[in-house]
Amino acid sequence: MKYEMTIGIECHVQLNTKTKLFSGVDNDDVGKEPNACVSPGNYAIPGILPVLNEQAVRHAVRAGVALGSTINLKSSFDRKHYFYPDLPGGYQTTQMFAPIIGEGLVTLANGHTVRIEHAHIEEDAGKLTHFGSYSLVDLNRAGTPLIEIVSMPDIHSAEDARMYAEELWRLMTYAGVSNGNLYHGNMRFDVNISIAPKGSKKLGTRVEIKNLNSFRSVERAADYECRRQVEALEKKEGLVQETRGWSDATGKTTSQRSKERAQDYRYFPEPDVPPVNLTPEFVQEIVATMPVLPNQYREAFRELGIAAETIEIIIDRRVLAERLMAVAEKSTAKVAQKLANLFGSVLVSAENAELDLSVGQVDGLIELVEMNEAGELSSTATKQVMMELYDPKNASKSPRVLANEMNLIQTNDTGELEEVIDEVIASSEAASAVADIRAGEMKAIGFMVGLIMRKSGGKANPALAKDILVKKLSK
Repeated sequence: MKYEMTIGIECHVQLNTKTKLFSGVDNDDVGKEPNACVSPGNYAIPGILPVLNEQAVRHAVRAGVALGSTINLKSSFDRKHYFYPDLPGGYQTTQMFAPIIGEGLVTLANGHTVRIEHAHIEEDAGKLTHFGSYSLVDLNRAGTPLIEIVSMPDIHSAEDARMYAEELWRLMTYAGVSNGNLYHGNMRFDVNISIAPKGSKKLGTRVEIKNLNSFRSVERAADYECRRQVEALEKKEGLVQETRGWSDATGKTTSQRSKERAQDYRYFPEPDVPPVNLTPEFVQEIVATMPVLPNQYREAFRELGIAAETIEIIIDRRVLAERLMAVAEKSTAKVAQKLANLFGSVLVSAENAELDLSVGQVDGLIELVEMNEAGELSSTATKQVMMELYDPKNASKSPRVLANEMNLIQTNDTGELEEVIDEVIASSEAASAVADIRAGEMKAIGFMVGLIMRKSGGKANPALAKDILVKKLSK
C-alpha cells in the first residue's frame, strides 16, 4: 500500500481490410500456408514502391471516432528502423511525427476514464516460430495494416488494465474495423508499468511487457510485475528500463532486452508515401455511418433498469445488444428487463457457447417474454422455448407454435385446475401434507404443488395452483 502502480498501454489493432497496407495482397492469412500472402514489397525487393490502401485510412478514421478522438486532417508516414528477421527491409513504415488520430478518451465499464494520447497507422511485421535451435519466418502478416493506440498513463490497477483492454476490443469490433480475434493476434497489448511511492510526483522506472494477447494475461502480467517491482524496491534493488516477456504457464515476466528509446529507431519521413490529406466531408461521412457504441448501450440499458453485470454480459455480444435495444424500442421496459435476464442466464452459458446468436428475431423474442408474463409458459418452459428459437431449423416458427409442439403451454383454466387439485387433495399420497397445511404448517405447500404439477403433466400454472390450493385448504 506504500506504492502506486501506473500503467500505460499500447494496443496494436489489425485492420480487417481486404488487402494489405501498401499492396494488393490478401490480408486474410488465417489457415493459409506460410509465406502465401506476400508481395515483393514484403520481401523488400528493391524498386517496389508502396501504394497506400484507402480502406485502411477509412478504418483508422472509424477507429478514431470510436475512441472519441480528434481526427487529424493532415498526417504522414515515417520509417522506424530496426533489424529483425521478420522485417526484411530493416524498417517499419509507421506514423511517428504526424499521426492520423489525436487525443481521445475511453470510459471503462466501472466509470474510470483513460485518455488516449494518439493512435497511428503502421504496417505489421512478420512472425517468427521458434524450434529450439532454429526459427522459421512467416511473412504472411508482414504489411498487415495496424493502428497502434497509445494511452496516457492513467491506469492504476491490474483490474483497470484488463477492463481497458476489454473496452478497446469492444470499441474496435463494434466500429467494424477489426475482427478482434485475440487468438489470431488481431489485437495485441504492450503494457508499460512503473511503481513509485504514493504521492510521488515522479513516475518510477518504466518496464514494458510485450505482446500480450488476452485480457486475462494483461491483468495477470500487470499484477505480477507490480509485485515484482515493489519487492525490488523494498530490497533496495535497482530497476532498469527494459522489455520483458510474459509466460501464462509460469505466471511470471522475464527480461528480454533493454528498452529502446525513440532515437534508437532513427525515425525519418517516409519518402515513398505521400502525406494523407483528408477533408472535413470525408470524416463527416464516416461519422454519419458509426453504429451505436458500448457506452451508448450501457446508458440505454441502465435507464431500462437492467443490472450492471447483465449489461456487461450482453454488451460483450454485440448482436444481443442490438436485439435487446430493438426489443426495448418496440415493447416495454419490463419485457426488455426479462429478456436481458434470459440472455444473461440462458444464451451465454458455457454449454450454449456455439449458438448462432443472430438467429433470434425481435418479434419472436417479445412474444416469448409476453407468454411468460401471461402465465402461459413457466420459467423453465420459457428457457426451453428460447433454446428452440435459436435453432436455425426453427427460424420460421413462432414461440407459440414451438411451445405447442413441445406441449409446454400452461393451463390457466381455473375449472380444469380445480378438478386436478381436488383429485390430488383426495389422494392418499397427499393426506399427510393436507393435514399439515390445515394445521397451519405451510411448508407442505411446495410438496402439494409438485403433486399438482405431476398430475397435470407439467401444464398447471404453479402460482395459480398454489392460490387455489390455499383457498381450498383454508376453508
